[in-house]
Amino acid sequence: MTISNYNFAGKKAIVRVDFNVPLDENGKITDDTRIRGALPTLKHILDNGGALIIMSHMGKPKGKVAKKYSLSQIVDAVSAALGVKVAFADDCAKAKAMADALKAGEVLMLENLRFYPEEEGKPVDIDKEDPAYDEAKKAMKASQKEFAKVLASYADCYVNDAFGTAHRKHASTAVIADYFDADNKMLGFLMEKECEAVDNILKNIRRPFTAIMGGSKVSTKIGIIENLMDKVDNLILCGGMTYTFAKAQGGKIGNSICEDDKLDLALDIIRQAKEKGVNLVLGVDSVCGDAFSNDAHQQVCPSDAIPEGWEGMDAGPKSREMFAKAIEGAKTILWNGPAGVFEFDNFTGGSRAIAEAIAKATKEGAYSLIGGGDSVACVNKFGLAEQVSYISTGGGALLEAIEGKVLPGVAAIKGE
Repeated sequence: MTISNYNFAGKKAIVRVDFNVPLDENGKITDDTRIRGALPTLKHILDNGGALIIMSHMGKPKGKVAKKYSLSQIVDAVSAALGVKVAFADDCAKAKAMADALKAGEVLMLENLRFYPEEEGKPVDIDKEDPAYDEAKKAMKASQKEFAKVLASYADCYVNDAFGTAHRKHASTAVIADYFDADNKMLGFLMEKECEAVDNILKNIRRPFTAIMGGSKVSTKIGIIENLMDKVDNLILCGGMTYTFAKAQGGKIGNSICEDDKLDLALDIIRQAKEKGVNLVLGVDSVCGDAFSNDAHQQVCPSDAIPEGWEGMDAGPKSREMFAKAIEGAKTILWNGPAGVFEFDNFTGGSRAIAEAIAKATKEGAYSLIGGGDSVACVNKFGLAEQVSYISTGGGALLEAIEGKVLPGVAAIKGE
């Protein structure tokens, strides 16, 4: 079933959204991107005669009630965005009466799902090393099913529109789907777009395909790098992982970040790229600082000849040219992870060069997908968000999808 062809008239729909939005010290939303992302799905249900039950998590309360993570803080903002007064159930597991009373066009939002440990399905207050942990985990899994069953009892149909949590097998993202038949569970519009974006990168590739992987650690990206190695034409590896590769090849990296236990892995990636005919692009020069600070003194050094007391903070001018050249002419582009410490305004040059090259290639017909919090923050910071094809709302979910892993939140709907 798809959301577009489902008849919501007279039905109650329970919708999993990702309203884990950032709040300031006064509980005011500082970025409502996630709320705006869910609006097409929520409004579609209301416009088509349905009643709406919204559920989400916020933060990591670890199965305990915590005022700072209460969704009550965002009810007014959600009401304003929907143009409908949203009622609030202050206990997500005890909202049956409120759900039953809902009429077409009305909206109820449940309190934070993660106030219950059953949502994540993990035992709390017991260490993994404790001999009793396995029994506790087994009991929690049974409780998780009961919790999901309660949530499912509120509605006639289930919609998952929370891509950011699609890689988690939680009560509200996957287990709940077991209590609805195939004709009464579906992906929301945002989830559909996210799945389509992943397919464009992994299944509907137009060549040349250039992937840019940045960030500080090779270890967190190894699954993606290995999965992409059979798909890409050009693979740019940048950011802090540059220095693990430089040291692995005998270079001097000064005080730069480095995973010393991943030097052999870096050499293996270089070997794999050569064997598979992938153009592996590693930065050759770096903008270095004498301290990890925006105000650090700067000098440009070869990435494999950084003096002691200095650390690589950004891609240098020659590296930026190499990156731009590998992006130029590409027809499929994936970017995850910055080329430097972009949070410091004085070290944004490498990330900006990548973002501008992607925007230019997109204008010339490339499909570009930006995913992962830092890359998204980059394009937003540089004012280029409107000049790329798609910006993913899911960090971990997107990375796992690109690694080729099945996402429980999608599989629970599609029956994969």
